[in-house]
Amino acid sequence: MTSTEFRIGGDLKVRRLGFGAMHLPTEPGPVREASVAVARRAVELGVDLIDTAYLYGGGANEELPAEALHPYPDGLLVTTKVGVARSGPSDEWRLDGRPAVLRAQVEQALRRLRVERIELLQLHRIDPRTPLADQLGTLRDLRTEGKIGRIGLSEVTADELARVREIVDVASVQNRYNLLDREHEPVLAACEAAGIAFLPWRPVAWGESGARAEVAAVAAEVDATPTQVALAWLLARSPVVLPIPGTARIDHLEENLAAEGVRLASAHRDRLDRLSGSA
Repeated sequence: MTSTEFRIGGDLKVRRLGFGAMHLPTEPGPVREASVAVARRAVELGVDLIDTAYLYGGGANEELPAEALHPYPDGLLVTTKVGVARSGPSDEWRLDGRPAVLRAQVEQALRRLRVERIELLQLHRIDPRTPLADQLGTLRDLRTEGKIGRIGLSEVTADELARVREIVDVASVQNRYNLLDREHEPVLAACEAAGIAFLPWRPVAWGESGARAEVAAVAAEVDATPTQVALAWLLARSPVVLPIPGTARIDHLEENLAAEGVRLASAHRDRLDRLSGSA
């Protein structure tokens, strides 16, 4: 049977099927109220891993979990990401891993999330213009100071992951990965070998019509939706995989979380495994 739990960093227990907050609108009014309702419903349904980032609205998305859920229930992990900032003459979003920027974004996240410590802080991207040792050294210092608990990465290659692990312990990796997009298969393999949590973002995506038809066929056979099949495949793919599907609708949230109860036979998994080449 597929385990429904995982211990990030070996000790932080979470339900493997989490929630990505990126798609929650943050502007004032009814849409924000709906976003708050979605976050609350997620926790009501047992979600204890919510993922956000400074990039999502320049911190506005970090404020939503606090508005919806603070004081947080015991065991709820709200993780965020830093390392992207508006800079340069055009004020565009760019990778920015300078120590001062990383430290400032962590301090701001602590305030927005209303916590004294971020249990899992992920580097949104490695900044090629800043020495890797400076970026990781800053995160390590913040961990030593007790402001973050564990260090994660996002959108890294297997080689980059290996280089980072020579400098700091890595608790998680968040890369794009789904049933039809397996570019980062080597990264997942490295995470599985090391017991590192692998959080696939964009965990549900559809390719060409033939692939969609095969997923729909499997869905009909197991009495589930294609989205649920895609998520169930991820959960069965590796015990270190922690999907974080996002949505701004409660009905879609409930559909996503019900994927945990979908059981794929080995024949179904074999059929789905073969789809990566057609995407």
